[in-house]
Amino acid sequence: MRPAVSRIVTSVITSRARRDMSRWVAGLGRQMRGSAPVIDYFHQVDDPYSHIVAQLLSPLAKRYGVVIRPWLVPSPEDSAAPERERLKAYALRDAPRLAAEYGLEFLEAPGQPGARAVILANTALAAALAKPDFAEGAIAVGTALWTDDVAALEAAAGGDVRPGTVEAALARGAAERKRLGHYLSAMLHFEGEWYWGADRLNHLEERLADMGRDSAVGTPALAPFRDMQLGPVPANAKPATIEVWFSFRSPYSWIAFPRVRKLAQHYGAKLELRFILPMVMRGLPVPPVKRMYITLDTKREADRVDLPYGCIVDPVGPGAARALAVLHHAIPLGCGEAFAELGMRAAFADGIALAEDKGLFDVARRAGLTDAQTAEALADESWRTAAEANRLALFDAGLWGAPTYRVNGGPARWGQDRLWALEQDLLRAMSLS
Repeated sequence: MRPAVSRIVTSVITSRARRDMSRWVAGLGRQMRGSAPVIDYFHQVDDPYSHIVAQLLSPLAKRYGVVIRPWLVPSPEDSAAPERERLKAYALRDAPRLAAEYGLEFLEAPGQPGARAVILANTALAAALAKPDFAEGAIAVGTALWTDDVAALEAAAGGDVRPGTVEAALARGAAERKRLGHYLSAMLHFEGEWYWGADRLNHLEERLADMGRDSAVGTPALAPFRDMQLGPVPANAKPATIEVWFSFRSPYSWIAFPRVRKLAQHYGAKLELRFILPMVMRGLPVPPVKRMYITLDTKREADRVDLPYGCIVDPVGPGAARALAVLHHAIPLGCGEAFAELGMRAAFADGIALAEDKGLFDVARRAGLTDAQTAEALADESWRTAAEANRLALFDAGLWGAPTYRVNGGPARWGQDRLWALEQDLLRAMSLS
C-alpha cells in the first residue's frame, strides 16, 4: 500500500469515530430487543490463560449483568501461533505470575498435560457447555488438569457423552471463532470487539461501565490495568541492565519502548538494545486477521498509556532493513535509544515512510545523526549479523517475538503488558545483597 493511502486508511481504521460507530451498529439489535448483553467466551482446556479467565467469568456476569456464552476451541493454527512449543513453555511460566497479580489461582504446573488428560477435560466441558454453571465446571476441570489429577478428570468426564460430542463441540467453537474473526483462546468477544485474557478485561469492563451496567460503581475493577509504578529507587541500589528485544515492525514494540526507556532512566538502569528482524522477514507468517486484531488492540493499549498510534506506514521490507542499518550505527554513537523510539513512532504514529530517504534521514537527524553518518550506515550490511545474534539470544532466553525484556540475564518477559513484571524484576535485582 502506498504511504499516502496507508496513512488515510489506518487513521480511519484506528479512529475513535469508527470504533464508536461500530459499537453502535453492533449493539443496535440488542438495544431494540431490550435484552441483556451477550459475551462469547472461547475456552481451550490446555491453555493456561483460559484457566485464568474462567475464574473471572461468574464475577463478570454478576457485576455487569451480562450473559456469558461459552465455546470450546482447539489450539490455534500454526500460522497464528508460531513457535508453539516456546509459547507453551512461556505460558506455563507466565500464568502463575499473572494469576497472582490479579489475586487468582494458577499453581505451578508440573508440565504440559498429556493427551488423555486433555481429552478428559474436553469431554467434561463439552457436556457442560449448555449448563449455567459452565464457569465453575471450567475452573474445577482446569484445576484438575493443571495439577495432573487424572482421577478428578475421569470423574468429571463421566461416561455418558455420546461419540463425536467433543469433536463436534470443538468444531463449532472453532467455526464461531473464525466467523467472528479471531484465532486465539482465552478470548472474549462482545459486539464486534475482542478482549484477550485477564490483560484486556479492563477495556471490556470500561465499555460495560460506560453502558451503565456496573453494579459496583466506585469499587476496583475485576481485572484493572497493570503498569509500571515508578516508585522510590532502592537504597544502595545494585547496578542493573535491562535487555530489550524489539522490532521496527512491531506495534507493541512502539508502545513498550518509550516506557522501558522511562523505567530504565527512573531507576538508573542500563538499557541494552537488541534489535531483531520483523517476524514476517524471518519466515514467520502473520495472517491478515491477526494483523487487524493487533492493530486495533494496540490502539486501545496506546490510548491507555497516552501514546500516539494509528497513522501507520508499514516499514516491512526495505523500511525495517534501512532502519536497522541506521540503528546499528547509532547505538555506539550514543543515539540508539533516541533513533529507535523516533523510528517506531514514525512508522506507527506519524505516518513516516522509513523506506524513503526523506522520512528516514529526518528521523535520524532528530535522533542526533548527521546525514553523512546515516548514509554511511545505509551502505553497511553488518547490522544483519547483529540482528541474527540478537535473534539467537532471544531464542536462548526461551522467547521468539517482540517486545521481550529481561534484567541481568534473568527470566525473560514478553509483551508490552508485562512492564509491571519487568519493574518487579528490576527492583528485585537492584535490591539483591
